[in-house]
Amino acid sequence: MLPQILTVSGNYFSFEHPEESTYTIEDIGHALAGINRFTAHTQVPYSVAQHSVIGSYYIDPEHALAFLLHDSGEAFCGDVSSPLKALIRDVYKPIEERIEKAIMDKFGLPFPYHPAIKMIDNIMLVSEMRDLMPGNHRVIEGVEPLEEEIVPVSHSMAKRMFIDRFYE
Repeated sequence: MLPQILTVSGNYFSFEHPEESTYTIEDIGHALAGINRFTAHTQVPYSVAQHSVIGSYYIDPEHALAFLLHDSGEAFCGDVSSPLKALIRDVYKPIEERIEKAIMDKFGLPFPYHPAIKMIDNIMLVSEMRDLMPGNHRVIEGVEPLEEEIVPVSHSMAKRMFIDRFYE
């Protein structure tokens, strides 16, 4: 079996050669809309696509597209929880970074990511935990959640929001 996957557009994405792969923003939006944050342990489904769209409105406009696409590698790798990623870091991280770099290069964006991406990602994390997770929530010192409540939308709406925001 070749190390590649078939995307919704009918193209193959190669894990060995992501920079040579053919895929569209619609492939990315479709996949991220179907991937739930927190490995689907939220009280209601909440997608990576919606996370990316919301965060893209809270960052300096010059980094909005980079934030929108910062989790796009998950469109091909799936969402691996941070604790598991830490356990398989030596194997997983080089693959993930190669895919992320290929995506950023395709869309003319810098990689590694600007520090503002991580800052907004942390704000999103604490906001999402507050609004979507049961029980105790981890706190990231110095990081305050958004004032607005996060309300999940459907897969089709998240996909549409993601693609619209990309073209915006």
